[in-house]
Amino acid sequence: MPEIYITLEDAAELEDVKYNTLVQRMKRNPGAFKTKTQAREGGGKEQVMVSVASLSSKARKAHKAKQKVDGRDVIIEQRTDAAPWYVEADLNHFIESRKKQYYEAIELAGKVQSFVDYEGEDRTAYAERYALALGVSLPTLYRYVGNILEANAWALKLEKEDGQNRDYFRALALCRKPKEKDTFPSLTDEQKAVIENIWFDRSFAANLGTIEMLFEKFEEIAEARSWESYPSIKTVARYIKHLMDRPGAESARYLAANGTREWKNKMMVKARRETASLEVMEYVVGDEHTFDIWVQYTAPNGKIKAVRPKLVAWMDVKTRTIIGDVLCVDANSQTLKESLVKMIYSKPGGVPKILHIDNGKDYTGETMTGQSRKNRKIDFDFDAETIGFYQSIGIQEVGRSLPYQPWDKSIERFFSTVCSKFSKWFESYTGTLTGSKTYAKRNKDIDKMLERGELLTMEEFFDLWLAWKDTKYHTREHRGLKENHEKWVTPIELFENGSRYMKAAPPREYAAMLLMKADIALVRNVGIQKFGVMYTDSELGKYIGQKVGVKWDIDDVTKLYVYDKEGRKICEAVSAEVLSYGQHCSQVALEKHMREQKRQKRDVEEFLEGVQMPYEARLEQGRQSDAVGKIDLTIKAERSSKVVTLPNDKEFRAEMAAAPRKKKAAAGDEYLAKKAGTALARLRAMNE
Repeated sequence: MPEIYITLEDAAELEDVKYNTLVQRMKRNPGAFKTKTQAREGGGKEQVMVSVASLSSKARKAHKAKQKVDGRDVIIEQRTDAAPWYVEADLNHFIESRKKQYYEAIELAGKVQSFVDYEGEDRTAYAERYALALGVSLPTLYRYVGNILEANAWALKLEKEDGQNRDYFRALALCRKPKEKDTFPSLTDEQKAVIENIWFDRSFAANLGTIEMLFEKFEEIAEARSWESYPSIKTVARYIKHLMDRPGAESARYLAANGTREWKNKMMVKARRETASLEVMEYVVGDEHTFDIWVQYTAPNGKIKAVRPKLVAWMDVKTRTIIGDVLCVDANSQTLKESLVKMIYSKPGGVPKILHIDNGKDYTGETMTGQSRKNRKIDFDFDAETIGFYQSIGIQEVGRSLPYQPWDKSIERFFSTVCSKFSKWFESYTGTLTGSKTYAKRNKDIDKMLERGELLTMEEFFDLWLAWKDTKYHTREHRGLKENHEKWVTPIELFENGSRYMKAAPPREYAAMLLMKADIALVRNVGIQKFGVMYTDSELGKYIGQKVGVKWDIDDVTKLYVYDKEGRKICEAVSAEVLSYGQHCSQVALEKHMREQKRQKRDVEEFLEGVQMPYEARLEQGRQSDAVGKIDLTIKAERSSKVVTLPNDKEFRAEMAAAPRKKKAAAGDEYLAKKAGTALARLRAMNE
């Protein structure tokens, strides 16, 4: 191996001493240092060079390391081609696909690196012996050395740029470059495009087109375009498999085959929601669920038939507790009102802060929101006369689900639990009837079961539902509550003990009034016509030709409660008796009608007399009484037995103001007392 000489300055740097110190050391022991002189490039005194072999072991190692670092760019620049394949290779993918080849290369790279580091005499003879020991030829050994040196150079260069070690380059440099797969040389770019166009076509994917169908169309296009040659169906099938293995291809074909709605449901990325930051009753979500079983139902006309009952329920999102659940055949806005009233006044329950509702017309009707359901955003900036049922009972905010996107309602997952844990235990279970799960349908002769009396009644089924909900669902540990690290991990315990959003419920009489139906009606000179019946009262004579608000009890339509446009109560109009002609006319009805006419005329004359009275006469009338202080000005405490939220609804306030003072102290007027009793009876029935 030829001697390597360096300048005294470089030697002093490698020895980590000053220049003069090295010179003095060489003068004291000249035999230990091998030197030579060479001419300077710029002329002048000859330059003294010292052999690297004469330096200390520490200096020789430092020189060798420096040569590697300084030589990497030289080695790379000497190569005219681009960076080797392993610089951009995916190491994990290479190892997983070629484990044996990679680990054998690691062992070989270590041996080749040992040969590179050899500094002994007669390197050629040593190389021959080393190649023989490795079982390769001498040219192969030198090729390995070249690959290792190049890999070291690239590793050092990239390490200098980003500080990351790449010693694995040595092993990859001794491996064969992976052969490019799936190039499909027999397919032209045009043919590849045609295959992709057919396979991902919306109508073709929607009809579940097969590879055989695709190749048949492919041959037709080949003949129409006069292609000289095209591959076989096996090549086309391999290309389709290659396409479907690409990331996103499966999702893209699902979108083409099933449309945006189904793709959003099954393939779209969704975020998980955390509920630990919520309070109990802060966020409540509601929906309807049709059970997969059949029960016996007696219609109002007395006919008995088999129906699939529907559950209207609300879920507290934080605790997963089911509240306000009622059972019906067909849900409507009135059913939702009753379920909300049950949620508020039953135990457990309360007034929610935020309500998340389904997009169905039952939930978004004008009677519920106070505005047209065409307006997606539900505003609560209404006057008392135009607010909907949600705002009337004290809910601060209402949100609507987007159409056909059920995943934003957590109660949907609860309904899945109901199907698997509750419904399948019933003999009349007929399976899930949705389009995506038709395989789960069970054939049962429901008509025969109805004839034999084997179906449960609606009431019996509801009792079993309440028992399952209270003893099985509410009391078991919930996985979602565990994942949120809640202190209580069963729904009912967290609902009863967790931090709660508190808002007082409105009076029960007010809730009973809200359960009544409402509409706008025109007052004619014969009264108000509704349900094909004429309703009348003497007070309506003042509003002939005007539109008024009317409400009625769905269980008793013999009376209308009439309000003016400001929400003040006018009267309670009852169904009027129609007057006949001649001898068929009832004398009692005729006399009553004449009294009403006289009363109306007297009221109008009194009003006219009042507005025609001169100013002086009005002053004289006002001085007739000099008494003052007729009202009770003493300060006294007036507390109710229970805290309630006083509603802002003008109709309710008018209802209370219209009642006599002595009846106010009790329970309002006759209507409110009756409706309060009805509401209490309903709520007791719900809670039983």
